[in-house]
Amino acid sequence: MIARTASLASALLLGCTLLPSLASAHDFTLDDIRIAHPFATPTPPGAPNGAAYLDITAGDAPATLVGVSSPASEAVELHDMRMDDGNMQMRKLDAIEVEAGETLTMRPGGGHHLMLLGLAETLVEGESFPLTLEFAEQGEIEVEVWIQEAGEGSEAADGHHHHDH
Repeated sequence: MIARTASLASALLLGCTLLPSLASAHDFTLDDIRIAHPFATPTPPGAPNGAAYLDITAGDAPATLVGVSSPASEAVELHDMRMDDGNMQMRKLDAIEVEAGETLTMRPGGGHHLMLLGLAETLVEGESFPLTLEFAEQGEIEVEVWIQEAGEGSEAADGHHHHDH
């Protein structure tokens, strides 16, 4: 019993030691820009398009996202969804600017998102794909986007590891 308890305690300690590295596994940095929690929702078989979301935190200077690409789709566009006279309107953007010291949080249901046009394959829950973000002044960074069902977890806003939608 004592040996089993000690073994369990060791396993728990090891697990707690690994948690910080797992929590940051979906954070990427480029200069002083932080990209956190890139995720996409699964698509039905044959769906031509999908959407991806992430958080962009600008450091001492503004961060201007001017382009995105991925082998997962033919094109990736910057989009914004807003209510206009009671109707949800989606529009393509040339750039998304995040002011110095601010965080832009992309989530399903409205606001900014990355539209994946001409998907190469169905986006399947549990899989991932690379996405390259291009910033005006800082250059490019590749991130890994995880595919997860909408509504799984709700910790994204407070920085915990998950892919909430």
